[in-house]
Amino acid sequence: MTIYDMLIWGGAVLTALGLAGILWCILAVTRARRARLDDAAMRATMQRVVAVNMGALAASVLGLMAVIMGIMLR
Repeated sequence: MTIYDMLIWGGAVLTALGLAGILWCILAVTRARRARLDDAAMRATMQRVVAVNMGALAASVLGLMAVIMGIMLR
């Protein structure tokens, strides 16, 4: 296994983790909406979810960039 293969597989794992984080965000917001929380509780939930969503999106982007770089350099 070369360094490029590790870059590709590492990027794929990072992308999968980011995707799992995005799916968690969707489920968390759906649960919060179904619970019909008051405005303050919904705002607090959404602030937490937005922070996780940004991190998950960044992880997905970095993972995809690693996959592309591994494929191009291979």
